[in-house]
Amino acid sequence: MNRLKSLFGILVLIAVGYSGWKVLPPVFSNYRFEDACESEALINSYSTKSDNEIRNTLAAKARDYDIPLSADQINVTRNGSELAIWADYTVHIDLPLVPFDLNFHPATKNKRI
Repeated sequence: MNRLKSLFGILVLIAVGYSGWKVLPPVFSNYRFEDACESEALINSYSTKSDNEIRNTLAAKARDYDIPLSADQINVTRNGSELAIWADYTVHIDLPLVPFDLNFHPATKNKRI
């Protein structure tokens, strides 16, 4: 009986480790992309860089971070002194018994002083 419990415990640890190995990289990539969006919003609130240039810069960052996001999916709006950047994307996680999608919504705003 103790052997069965030990085997079950080991299998659970392996399953949790494998799930983490599949889920954590997209989550960390999203955090890195959010930081890139915040930096772009901060810098470009005071620059004359066009919205399309901002989109293309962020799309390149998304590719660097293995995020399935194109420039067309990145929204950039200026409202007076405020610059807002946001995007929505989904990453499919293919676990053996329970495949699922992770939905991400990175967004940031920066207002000039």
